[in-house]
Amino acid sequence: MKQLAFAAAIGMAFSVHAEAAISPLDRVYTADQNTNTVSVFSPATNTLLGQIKLGNQRPDVLSPLYKGEINVHGLGFSPDHKTLIAISNGSNSVTFIDTATNKVKGKTYVGRSPHEGFFSADGKEVWVVVRGEDYISVIDPVTFRETHRIQTELGPGMVQFHPDGKLAFAVSSFTPTVDIIDVATHTIIKRISVVSPFSPFLQFTPDYSEIWMTHKDVGKVTRISTKTLEVTGVIDTGFITNHLAFAKVGGEVRAYVTIGGENVVKVYSTGPQAKLLATIPTGALPHGAWTSDDNSRVYIGLENGDGVQVIDTATNKVIASMGGGQAPQALVYLSNVAPSATDAANLVPRVNQDSVNIQLKPVAVEAKGFVVVRSLGVVESIEAFLYKLKPDTQYDVYAGTGAAPVGSFRTNAMGMANGTMIGPGHADGAITVRQAGGATVLTSLSHK
Repeated sequence: MKQLAFAAAIGMAFSVHAEAAISPLDRVYTADQNTNTVSVFSPATNTLLGQIKLGNQRPDVLSPLYKGEINVHGLGFSPDHKTLIAISNGSNSVTFIDTATNKVKGKTYVGRSPHEGFFSADGKEVWVVVRGEDYISVIDPVTFRETHRIQTELGPGMVQFHPDGKLAFAVSSFTPTVDIIDVATHTIIKRISVVSPFSPFLQFTPDYSEIWMTHKDVGKVTRISTKTLEVTGVIDTGFITNHLAFAKVGGEVRAYVTIGGENVVKVYSTGPQAKLLATIPTGALPHGAWTSDDNSRVYIGLENGDGVQVIDTATNKVIASMGGGQAPQALVYLSNVAPSATDAANLVPRVNQDSVNIQLKPVAVEAKGFVVVRSLGVVESIEAFLYKLKPDTQYDVYAGTGAAPVGSFRTNAMGMANGTMIGPGHADGAITVRQAGGATVLTSLSHK
């Protein structure tokens, strides 16, 4: 009887959250990887209230005396919404934040390169996937101490809990499998094979009958039944499929999938055969996604747009844009957490400026790429994303009229490369990419 009562209470809690209208006390959070902040937005007014500063922005993180967080990347929260956790994969940390005060109340250091974390359904444990290793770190959210490790295959990418408290589902970023874990015993009871080894995100459908997981490397989404624990379908979604969220619209459940390489959110039906219903243009490199409790809005983090856009689910249109931290990754929506509508306790003003996005055009070869330029005061950060080039080949990036490259990258086996260059600003801002010792393959017009 106690187990049934507990399950009913959990179900009621989720039901209340699902039906509540957007309130001035609600908040949207993003984990900002480059500025090492958590940006805090009001969904009632679509404004940035401020940022929780967890560290210095790049490149001011390299000193041996630096003690702040590096690469603030993942977000999770407690069932009662009173605690937000921020996972920093560069400093191997889990930061516990009080949502009512925006104050850090605890910190746990785990293994190499953690990615995401979440509270168990009863709120008594926090599970953090340690993607740079091969286990899930189990943390006591009261003492902030690691209490257990759950052995997985290499590179667990994210974990989420079914609200009945019995099972957890963990995807991987290096192994083409999903682990089904018995929460009570911390043991893997089943391992499911999937189409790709790179899965950074998973989410439950609103009725918890399925999980949908993204495959960033091959542009797909896999559906898995939480009853049969079997794959029920695979959807071809698009280049750089990042995160997804669900919303009930007109009595039907729709999936909103961020496609970073196309700068769109694609909307799918969720019946036995998923169908593409709409394609919504967004800002640069949409990444994180979460739905408001009343299903009227989907919030999208723009990794290269340094902010958040708001989608109206009734019209499938972007209705608002909010500037935030640099390179937001995870995004979550939490209801009824602030003490007042305009409360900004312990928040700092936005620490960064807007970014500039530059699309690169191919020159006489099949190639694809784009760069993001961000001002860092007297210097600039230029982050390059290069695709469809020759595998295992060096490419040089030139900025402005400089005779020497500002950076060099070697592509992987798939002809892809990504990296950041930091140096003085350039007069005309034109970007070119050349094969080392060879011809130009990508170019841009001036962004100045």
